Amino acid sequence: MTSESLHPVPAPARRAVVAAVGAAGLAVALTACGDDKKSSGSTEVSGGSSGGGDNAAAGSAGGTVLAKTTDIPEGGGKVFADQGVVVTQPTAGTFKAFSSKCTHQGCAVKGISNGVINCPCHGSQFSATDGSVKKGPATAALAATKITVDGDSITLA
Repeated sequence: MTSESLHPVPAPARRAVVAAVGAAGLAVALTACGDDKKSSGSTEVSGGSSGGGDNAAAGSAGGTVLAKTTDIPEGGGKVFADQGVVVTQPTAGTFKAFSSKCTHQGCAVKGISNGVINCPCHGSQFSATDGSVKKGPATAALAATKITVDGDSITLA
């Protein structure tokens, strides 16, 4: 015969369990948001660079070549789904880049025309100039992404 205790082992308090689950969820959320903050910043890059300066240094650092400048229509743009980025040319020779993930519910934006980036899921529209919301339901701008233009090549920085 064994002499085991008949007293139950105390379980952790409900508050401790809720606090631990909340802390774990917060850690996951902060980790997921951390990557977006690294890539945000100004993306305005003027075309026509002929070597030298920041554009040439960043371009030679080995970023992903996205397109030629002639592939991006003035007043429009192009979505690069595999890289999760949309590149626009709001005015001649000025190129911008943003996340292609809509800030409303995460759908991929599709068409860019007349200076507007469109999300097909719920109709949100964003400015091709600065990524700001032109029409909801989205309430936050598209995150800026860094690119470089070296000659006629657009590279993801």
